[in-house]
Amino acid sequence: MTIAIIDYGSGNLHSAVKAFERVCHDTALRHSITLTTDPDLLRNASHIVLPGVGAFADCIAGLKRIDGMVEALNECVLAQQKPFLGICVGMQMMLEQSLEYGTHAGLGWIAGNVVPITPADASLKIPHMGWNNLNIMNKSHMLLRNIAEGDHAYFVHSFHAQCDHPDHCLATVDYGGSVSACIGKDNMLGTQFHPEKSQRTGLQLIENFMRMT
Repeated sequence: MTIAIIDYGSGNLHSAVKAFERVCHDTALRHSITLTTDPDLLRNASHIVLPGVGAFADCIAGLKRIDGMVEALNECVLAQQKPFLGICVGMQMMLEQSLEYGTHAGLGWIAGNVVPITPADASLKIPHMGWNNLNIMNKSHMLLRNIAEGDHAYFVHSFHAQCDHPDHCLATVDYGGSVSACIGKDNMLGTQFHPEKSQRTGLQLIENFMRMT
């Protein structure tokens, strides 16, 4: 197993690496986790992770600035169907477009848009920041194995994924209405929350992802 975590200038990268290393009890496996800007390393990896912090437009522009990276992602994730995990904005980039401060095209892997969180309760602040309880929509999905209804995860975001197909939403949270927390289609998976900051729940999710083939 080799895990490629893509470095395109977004924040929180080393926290993500440390979380994956923490799950790996075998020293050789820990050494197989690579933070990379090299598209060719994706082609040699078994699992691919795309973190993301900040504005959607900045993140997608940063990814596209790496020569050959989007092409390698499409080859590895769409054609070869390697397990892929997008985190926060990395998850949002899987969709067709984001409506964050304009309209910005995403990777287009999952039908839907990234839209503002609009709580029905006006007293709820944006961004949605802190711990929230997960509502599991697909209890049989491998990514959510041993993660229970009501388990806590850590969020920092103002926009969320609105998938066209309800089956692609694997988990939500309540923040003045339903907010997507985890999405997935085939080998393409994403979490709006930060597993690297979500303690037991996040480490369990990372372990589940690493077990996927």
